Parts: sequence; C-alpha cells; structure tokens
Amino acid sequence: MISFERKVALITGAGTGIGLATAVMMAAHGASVVLVDIDRPALARAVDVLGVPPKRVLSIAADVSDAQACDHAVNQAAERFGGIDFLVHCAGVYPEATVADTTDAAWQRLMGINLNGTFFLCRAAQSQLRDGGAVVLLASLAAHRGSYAHAAYAATKGAILSFARSLALELAPRVRVNTVSPGIIQTAMTRDLIGQKGEQLLAATPLGRHGTADDIAGTIAFLCSPLAAFVTGETLQVNGGLYIS
Repeated sequence: MISFERKVALITGAGTGIGLATAVMMAAHGASVVLVDIDRPALARAVDVLGVPPKRVLSIAADVSDAQACDHAVNQAAERFGGIDFLVHCAGVYPEATVADTTDAAWQRLMGINLNGTFFLCRAAQSQLRDGGAVVLLASLAAHRGSYAHAAYAATKGAILSFARSLALELAPRVRVNTVSPGIIQTAMTRDLIGQKGEQLLAATPLGRHGTADDIAGTIAFLCSPLAAFVTGETLQVNGGLYIS
C-alpha cells in the first residue's frame, strides 16, 4: 500500500539503529535515499546493507551540530536528486548523567547534537522540500514522562516536540511535520539501559517485549506516506504500551 517510487528521503543517523532501519525500509518501498551520519565506516556499511543501485543512494559524512555541514548535506542531496521529499532526523546521543553530574561541556554537546542539529537541518531543508513532502523528527518517551539520569536528554526531546508543532504550522499546507516518540528500542544507544533495567521495563510493557528499530522505521514510513496525508503537528508514541503504566 506504500510506494516511495521517484521520492527522495534524507535520513540522518543513517549509519546504525533506527536511522539505518528507516533507510532500508524507505529504499525497499522504492525511495532514493540520502544517508547522513558522522561515522564514515558506518555509512559505508549502511550502503552495503541497502543493496540498491548506486544511482538511488548518496552517503554524506556530516556532523549535524555544525550548521554549515547541515547546509552542505542538504545542498548535496538537492544537487544529486533535484530536491527532497522526506527529511527524517534520527541522529542523536543519549548520555546518562544526573543533573548534578552533567558538566557544562556535556550539556552543550547534547544541545548541539540533539537540538541544534534538529534546527539546522530543518532550516536547511525547507527550501529543498518538495510540495507534498514530510518531515519526521524523533523525540522520546523521556520527553513525556521524564527519565532518571537523563534530564538533559529529555529536555532536548521535549524541545523537539514543541519545535515540530510550530514548524508544522509554518510549512503547512505544503509539507507535513510530525514526531515519533520511541519507548525502549533495542539499539546500541539503549544497550546499557536494557542491561540494567531490562526485566523491570519489560514487566511494565503491556506488549511484553522491547521495541525494534523496524518498529520505529515502520511508523516513520507511515508518516511519510499518503496514508498519513491528513496528519501534521502530531506525535506518535511507539512504546508497546509502556507509556500507559
């Protein structure tokens, strides 16, 4: 029911985890994909995983906390494919530290990657997003209910929720903007958390399992597709019911 033929998706954090799963899913449904990640070896592996013709993929090594790097990535994508239909921003970091233990440098780094990167990419992409396009940003369950020793991270994701709603107003009706808030998803980013509290979190999750990167990728694909043509300014919780409890 979903086809992204002749569409172009720019995906950040595309070297691993949710970003890579999203790239694979979008490409499987026909999209050309622009993979953006700071990790060059991960980008090279991602291109191999995609297994699509070279004409349908472009990989760009970029630090999303750098405004010029974001501008350059978007411009490269537009030069190669003539524009962008979907911006999917998955790049982010998830450090663990209480407020008391969070240094100025750690706070600034987190804001630079998670929040500034969101702003820089969306600002850069606006002029290259084609009519009927979509932006999907990643927030987190932590933005809605808080998370012990992740206050700074939760702050960035809470800000993204508000930013996305405002951007949806600015870009309507030409482009839709939505947010996905993942719960506990099995990726490298959450390995330590699952190792420490996995059983406790499973017991509180009605669906009885942790999420996968594909669970989030499927939701992102839906939000980019015509099936979500009347959805903008919204947040979809994808957490197996953990937010209920």
